[in-house]
Amino acid sequence: MRVLRIVVRVVLLVALVIGGVALWKREEIVRLWAVNSLFAPEKIVGNFSGMDRLFLTRPLAIGAGPVSALPPAPQAVLPPEVGAWVEARGVTGLVVLKDGQLVHESYYRGTRPEDLRISWSVAKSFLSALFGILHAEGMVPDLEAQVVEFAPVLQGSAYDGVSVRDVLTMSSGVAFNEDYLDFNSDINRMGRVLALGGSMDGFAAGLKARDAEPGARWQYVSIDTHVLGMVIAGATGRDPADLLAERVLAPLGLERAPYYLTDGEGTAFVLGGLNLTTRDYARFGLMFAQGGRWVDAQLVPEGWVAASTMLQAPGGAAYGYQWWVPADSAEHGGDYFARGIYGQYIYINPARTVVVAVNAADTRFEEPGVDAGNLALLRAIAEGT
Repeated sequence: MRVLRIVVRVVLLVALVIGGVALWKREEIVRLWAVNSLFAPEKIVGNFSGMDRLFLTRPLAIGAGPVSALPPAPQAVLPPEVGAWVEARGVTGLVVLKDGQLVHESYYRGTRPEDLRISWSVAKSFLSALFGILHAEGMVPDLEAQVVEFAPVLQGSAYDGVSVRDVLTMSSGVAFNEDYLDFNSDINRMGRVLALGGSMDGFAAGLKARDAEPGARWQYVSIDTHVLGMVIAGATGRDPADLLAERVLAPLGLERAPYYLTDGEGTAFVLGGLNLTTRDYARFGLMFAQGGRWVDAQLVPEGWVAASTMLQAPGGAAYGYQWWVPADSAEHGGDYFARGIYGQYIYINPARTVVVAVNAADTRFEEPGVDAGNLALLRAIAEGT
């Protein structure tokens, strides 16, 4: 009996310890569970319109200025295949602007116009816009400067020897597995760091391996954009998220105050954690379609708009400075686009002054031919508008 009582006490003590740890780490466990079920088909639509329920976040201050108008216009006749595309690609929001006027708007799968939707990698193009402003102002005048000059914590990492231009063009050479469907990939390890309240700066500094020499070839490496954010922070002494809100988002007259996902140190997830309404994504696209101008102010230097949306990556890769640029862009009005996983797009056709903003929850986004099919459909919308 004495042995039994000892065993019972030990079991109770272990249970109390486990319960205490679970309570202490409750938020981290909830966020980790959210990461593991984020893309579940039955949850993905709601999750993508409610990321603030699942992760650490911080709101962005955009002031109390008036909302900028998107005047309604006669509705565009969309290509007949749009209906099938919306269904196949899990589209949740579709906004089309022509000459600054709203010619189409529709929402699906129970979503609403006021939903703040996750950008995923569309956020990269927003950070590029901010960087272009700071570059023109002399904060980071030399694109060949080394990133460790602005982020010394990266010394000794795979980013030691990488230039600002290299991270802008996704040609850092850093070894990084971007396979979203591989649980052990670098991109998913990074997601768990974010969910558990770790440090994104520390994650970047911990990358040691290279697949290529800096600047030698293009390889899509999402953490490059975080390093660009570290450069901005080091060059300005300011938080990149606050600067983006101040210099880009507030002047656009957004409908709702956006927010970023953050790590445990409050650092914004600048490579993919921005949340806006679909109309507000379209407003940002319209500003670029107008050469960086909004109303009577030049928000982003016209030269940077042109440079960042041209082919800039080595080897002729279809990439500028954090924007996707099709190889045949010249044949389609000089078009370019921001793109995020699971079907997020801001497509811009400057020649026609058409912007198409898309939010989606496409669980089959990695299937062969999906990207090409999406581009063809976006072009059909723009060229028929």
